[in-house]
Amino acid sequence: MRGTTDNGPGDRRPGPLLPEADDDGAPFWEFAARGELRVQTCADCREPRFPPRPCCPNCRSFTAVWHRMSGRGRIWSYVLPHPPLLPFYAGLAPYNVALVELADAPRIRLVGNVVAAPGAPVDSVDPALLRIGAPVRVTFDELAEGVTVPRWLLERP
Repeated sequence: MRGTTDNGPGDRRPGPLLPEADDDGAPFWEFAARGELRVQTCADCREPRFPPRPCCPNCRSFTAVWHRMSGRGRIWSYVLPHPPLLPFYAGLAPYNVALVELADAPRIRLVGNVVAAPGAPVDSVDPALLRIGAPVRVTFDELAEGVTVPRWLLERP
């Protein structure tokens, strides 16, 4: 995870934590940049897997494809971090961090924020609206140049 924002020579202010794509996970981030939620799936046994990895934990195959997901899920769990936090996040607290179970692949859970609208800040949803099991749908937000992450919108706030 990268955690600084480069604003020019000599200006390295703390920024949001950004994912570091490895060879296995790079396609996930490339699809996210295109507004697509895809999950690595074994080409042999068809078992979805996340995080992406070279070998299927189910059948041990090294073949994989990336299946497009509907982008719907439910809040499986969530937390509301409070200070002390990393400097970039301290001013946003309390905000939510949700673990979302995908509707098309219930054993796959993704971490992200529930936001009020596409592009809204991580603290844009009233924490009182969050509930375990609440239906959500994916949206994608660009955190920094070239880094797009999935975020979640409540289906029925």
